[in-house]
Amino acid sequence: MNHEAAAAELRGLLADRADPAFADSMQRYFRTPVPALGVANGTVTDLAHRWVAERPDLSPAGRLEIARILVEQSKHHEETLAGFALLHRIAKRRLGGELLDHARVWLDLHVTNWAQCDDLCLKLLHPYFLGHLDEIPRTREWLDGGPWARRAANVALVKLVRRRVGKEVYELPLEHVFGNCTALMSDDDHYVQKGVGWLLKVTAREHPQAVGAYLRTWHRHLRRDTFRYALEGMGADDRHALMALDGGARA
Repeated sequence: MNHEAAAAELRGLLADRADPAFADSMQRYFRTPVPALGVANGTVTDLAHRWVAERPDLSPAGRLEIARILVEQSKHHEETLAGFALLHRIAKRRLGGELLDHARVWLDLHVTNWAQCDDLCLKLLHPYFLGHLDEIPRTREWLDGGPWARRAANVALVKLVRRRVGKEVYELPLEHVFGNCTALMSDDDHYVQKGVGWLLKVTAREHPQAVGAYLRTWHRHLRRDTFRYALEGMGADDRHALMALDGGARA
């Protein structure tokens, strides 16, 4: 199969479903303009899944290459999402560490908004990590990357704080959670901070005492919005007690 031609075919299928009015309405979710065709996320996913289902002989390596072309040559938001969707169903068992190599490049150079970042994290990297728990520590390398890589270092893990995997229960080590959040607490990027708060919030549901102690220790260094987001995962009594520290958090 000619991978360039395959990517071009998928771009054409997306363009056929373009809705300029919907593309305009999407802009309210973003801080800066997003080049979009106006195709709903579910439609993008269904289109990608149907396309690969009609090509049962397409290898995982072939799918990865077509995805790479779509993401790295993307001119519209939906083309990037389609690249991720091509890989969703094979991420857990049929892709290896090369996916993380590509993901780092995509996050640093080709992901351009929070929706693409989170789609990559939650719909592609999450299933990948369910089949490759030993690869999770590699995400620590993203702390030194661009803003979307730094956000992804936390967002890719929010569904892995405590998760049944087969017959076992996996728990993300607290030193990983708190190490990430400490490394990024002074980050100036809004979306990176939202990722810090999100990971703390989810962790608080499983480890309220540990997160409470962390917030008490670091509240003067955490941004106020991040601190408050983290509190959403605490029980009412703990949340009210910690709110007294809110005045010491950074603006």
